[in-house]
Amino acid sequence: MTTTTTSGDVTSKDGTTIGYHRLGRGPGLVFLHGTMQVGRSQIELAQALSDDFTCYLPDRRGRGVSGPYGPAYGVEREAEDLHALLAATGARYAVGISSGAIIALRTALTSAALDKIVLFEPPLDIAGSNPTDWLPRFDREIAAGDTTAALVTGMRATRMGPPIFTMMPRFLLEWLTVLAQKGQEKAAANGEPTFDELAPTLHYDVQVVAETATAGDPVAYRSVDADVLLLGGSRSPAYLRTALDALERVLPRARRVEMAGLGHSATCNADRRGRPERVAAEIREFLA
Repeated sequence: MTTTTTSGDVTSKDGTTIGYHRLGRGPGLVFLHGTMQVGRSQIELAQALSDDFTCYLPDRRGRGVSGPYGPAYGVEREAEDLHALLAATGARYAVGISSGAIIALRTALTSAALDKIVLFEPPLDIAGSNPTDWLPRFDREIAAGDTTAALVTGMRATRMGPPIFTMMPRFLLEWLTVLAQKGQEKAAANGEPTFDELAPTLHYDVQVVAETATAGDPVAYRSVDADVLLLGGSRSPAYLRTALDALERVLPRARRVEMAGLGHSATCNADRRGRPERVAAEIREFLA
């Protein structure tokens, strides 16, 4: 397992700098992180694969060492960022995580640069399965400086907390969230920013979901020629399984794996309740 990382950057089509961390040896494998994350949020997953692959962990635009979102932000800008990294590194494999999986999928629609992609629980809105109408409230709370309220709004809307959270009164959820924020600030490590720092970025991930919403099966993705592993956990919210179901029906070269007992945090580092070694085993088998 390789633990030493180096840094680099590429320039995207619109001139935005996209910074990344690199480790390992072998064929190139890009990890595209998801919501409330940066590149190093999957560093332990990359380390578990680093003896077999050269792993690239970019910070998506607007976060970490990468440039700003820019005035014309959207899923196409994100796809251009990934394309620039693939072109510069020669990597032919990618792992897209949550919203990063949507971006990897859109990149595969417009480029033949990817031979194999792993899509971990893309939060596609399939006929209203993952609505984004809560975003205005979230934006108002962020604008008012009430990060705690915004985090609770986002957590409830995306159904990322334990099921009991849906039954708790909001004031209690906000109190628990304050405790979590304080605890994370004290334990901040591995180069990951805090919840407070990342909270505003949720707006842009929701924008990606809204842009790619479909009225039914996402038939546009039938033209994706890459081999695809659809990966998810049995404990994740139902709308994430709905998206994987829809993609399984339309992607011509896909196979599906559900990891028993795991949820949406499975790809994260262990201190964020991840199971990187278990996820790495599925990715390694697929890419072999």
